[in-house]
Amino acid sequence: MDGRRRNPYELTEDTPVYVISVAAQLSGLHPQTLRQYDRLGLVSPDRTPGRGRRYSARDIELLRQVQQLSQDEGINLAGIKRIIELENQVAELQARIAELEDALDGAAAAMRQREAAVHASYRRDLVPYQQVQQTSALVVWRPKRQQQSD
Repeated sequence: MDGRRRNPYELTEDTPVYVISVAAQLSGLHPQTLRQYDRLGLVSPDRTPGRGRRYSARDIELLRQVQQLSQDEGINLAGIKRIIELENQVAELQARIAELEDALDGAAAAMRQREAAVHASYRRDLVPYQQVQQTSALVVWRPKRQQQSD
């Protein structure tokens, strides 16, 4: 979550609202299949105080994905569980990368501000600065001859 307080009545894709019979109908699966997926840890819905399952829209989508991987791709349930775990891990890592990139951007901006403050604090009166004109004149140096003494 982003730190802002959410309205407790606001429905999101993670809000558990569907009972098992509705979730089964929405996903095209039998309720017993949903129970089996829950036991295997493939799709773990929230629970009511009375231990009834409540599925969210995200859970329904995940049930459809499990069904597609199983029936269309021929992947067994252990493989599907591993795929789901890896996809969740990738999503978590991508979120962490985004957090670290934001922190890095903030640190770089702070460093640039501190650097600018240091440069602004230089005392220019300590070393007189004069603009030097560049010229293409050539200066030849000849040492003076010393006079010989007799």
